Amino acid sequence: MPTTPRTLVVDLLSTVGGRAMPVRALIAAGEVFEFRPESMRVALVRLCEHGTIERNERGQYRFAAAARAVQEHVVAWNRIEDRMVPWRGGWIGVHTGALARSERGRLRRRERALQLYGFRPFESGLWLRPDNLRGGVEATRAALVDLGLEASAPVFGVSQLDAASDERARALWDTAALRASYREMSAALAESAARLPSLPARQAMAESFELGGEAIRRIVFDPLLPEPIVPAGELAGLVEVLRRYDRLGRDSWRSFMKDQGAPHPSAPLKPQSPLRQAAGGW
Repeated sequence: MPTTPRTLVVDLLSTVGGRAMPVRALIAAGEVFEFRPESMRVALVRLCEHGTIERNERGQYRFAAAARAVQEHVVAWNRIEDRMVPWRGGWIGVHTGALARSERGRLRRRERALQLYGFRPFESGLWLRPDNLRGGVEATRAALVDLGLEASAPVFGVSQLDAASDERARALWDTAALRASYREMSAALAESAARLPSLPARQAMAESFELGGEAIRRIVFDPLLPEPIVPAGELAGLVEVLRRYDRLGRDSWRSFMKDQGAPHPSAPLKPQSPLRQAAGGW
């Protein structure tokens, strides 16, 4: 998706491990994407008003407390395989039928939480996903609430579906498109990795930031489906390609971050946060 001043701020703050960035670094980064300083300043004001970011006593910007649960979920992308355990055929359900739908902000947070954990609508008010996440129902319930699901929403195990319902549940995800996405993104990352060293510095910064960020977004929103729904190893292959690409992207930004007095992460860059939704991105 296209980068805007607001999504650029969110994505940049996603790279620095919860630390703050000075205004001048954010504005200079905007210039890499040909955004005017005035546009970047307006974006900062709007994001503060929205409660996504906050300004500290030194005039630097960081994520606000309310946004940090989502961000912690994002920065764990390169350990995503550790979240899965072998599947025994059961499901986790979330019932949202009794929850209010009139407040758009609450509805957006709820659906973002469910999507981040790979849930899909099964019937009216009932969302399902395979019960193959580490910690099972209890850990999933706690994570969903941290990410924006109302605490009153029932989250429960589902077992012994009849054969037709089980087949319908397995078909909630377009697995052919998902697997094609893994291959497509792996190829795009490999092609860009071969090209980055020959690009002008700012072009390499922009390309690595946007392509790497899109790959991370796909991984963060991956439903983490088990075998036999999706063959094992395909997602892990994409994650490994992205780890290598991520190091190249981090290196392309290193001098810029140092020159602007911005913290440079020792871990890989982690752009394109799901907080883009709050920023009006996707």
